[in-house]
Amino acid sequence: MREYLLTLCITAAVTYLLTGPVRKFAIVAGAMPEVRARDVHKEPTPRLGGIAMFFGLCAGLLVASHLSSLSEVFDHSNEPRALLSGAALIWIIGVLDDKFEIDALIKLGGQMIAAGVMVMQGLTILWLPVPGVGSVSLTQWQGTLLTVALVVVTINAVNFVDGLDGLASGMVCLAAAAFFMYAYRIWYGYGLEAAAPATLFSAILMGMCLGFLPHNMHPARIFMGDSGSMLIGLVLAAGAISITGQVDPDAMNLFSGSERATVHQTVPVYIPLLLPLTIIAIPAADLILAIVRRTWRGQSPFAADRGHLHHRLLQIGHSHSRAVLIMYFWSALIAFGALAYSVNSASMWIVLAVVALSFVGLVLLLLPRFRPRTPQWAQAMVPPRYRDEEPSPQQDGDAAGEAKDTAGDGADNSPASAADQGALLTRGMGPSAASTAAEPREGSTAGSEVAGVGHRPRGATAVSAWARPAGRHKD
Repeated sequence: MREYLLTLCITAAVTYLLTGPVRKFAIVAGAMPEVRARDVHKEPTPRLGGIAMFFGLCAGLLVASHLSSLSEVFDHSNEPRALLSGAALIWIIGVLDDKFEIDALIKLGGQMIAAGVMVMQGLTILWLPVPGVGSVSLTQWQGTLLTVALVVVTINAVNFVDGLDGLASGMVCLAAAAFFMYAYRIWYGYGLEAAAPATLFSAILMGMCLGFLPHNMHPARIFMGDSGSMLIGLVLAAGAISITGQVDPDAMNLFSGSERATVHQTVPVYIPLLLPLTIIAIPAADLILAIVRRTWRGQSPFAADRGHLHHRLLQIGHSHSRAVLIMYFWSALIAFGALAYSVNSASMWIVLAVVALSFVGLVLLLLPRFRPRTPQWAQAMVPPRYRDEEPSPQQDGDAAGEAKDTAGDGADNSPASAADQGALLTRGMGPSAASTAAEPREGSTAGSEVAGVGHRPRGATAVSAWARPAGRHKD
């Protein structure tokens, strides 16, 4: 465990220390696109955060290769080299996209090529553990197609959820933590060395996310971009492929004592798509909903919009930070719930705890709906300037109509009526003096009305004007 913690810390430190210089480089390189209509942030923010994350990955693999207990992973398996090759390719594609915004189909082709590179170097699904049947061996083409599909789905699931500050890195970190605990238990609990690469990949992935997260929390100083989101998605998929297609469930029967116990303990790895969809269930659900929504509208599945789950949370009234925390909560609940079930599926306390936490999450999700609001009929009786919220256009029109009616009735800030001027003329004043007395002075009723002081009694302006000597009157 100490070797994994050391690898995690070094990966996080390298990623954290390089993110600052990478941010300056992104600004100089012009990797700061203009704010688009679908974006949540208000100011242009540099991308290319995946550069720091990639060098953190390289540092983690380099350190692990020199540790005594982890060097065996590199000696007996070619999976770390396969991961590094695929990660380098997908990282280059992401960097080019962050700078030049390449076409979505080109990125999809690059993802498939990166997955194919990993397959060629041995990181592939060899068999499927099917309950009641046993291990079903796959042909080379079947394993290749299934591996490529899993990599592409996971990469795009993480990429689609990267819409709020700190969201993708935090959710992937939680998924990697649950994945690490599961893989570590299989390796050291059952003695299956085939789970060692997945354990190492999960520890390095946690370090990459933890090192980048302080720079990416709201308000973010830098975005990971596609170079980062596709990279961490590929690392997560590599760990899932390693532990799913390389660990033989039949071998676990020797350690668990019965096939039934093995079934309960290996539920998350029965189907290769089940494990990654469990640990990143929220991004996967967002991906499926986005594809269905865009296809239904006749758009491309890769066309960006503001219909993602995190956008929905903002629309119903959640703040930026609260929306991110809610997504964290649901991701952790699903990932660690599956992990707890794989450890002890016979305990009802796990089911009750998941149900209780789901209820808490539902309350947090709908909290803005329960906030008390003033009825509309009560808001209409309050002047617009005293309301907490901005008046609607209809309310603005009503207020303008009321002001016009008031002005027509002879409000204080309107010119004196003919009757008032006649009354002044009967006192021996000329027409010019009468009009002067009727004009509002600086600081008089009109100025008070603008400042929100209120109305004076009718005729107060004229009385105050004639109370002064004629020589001191100011217009």
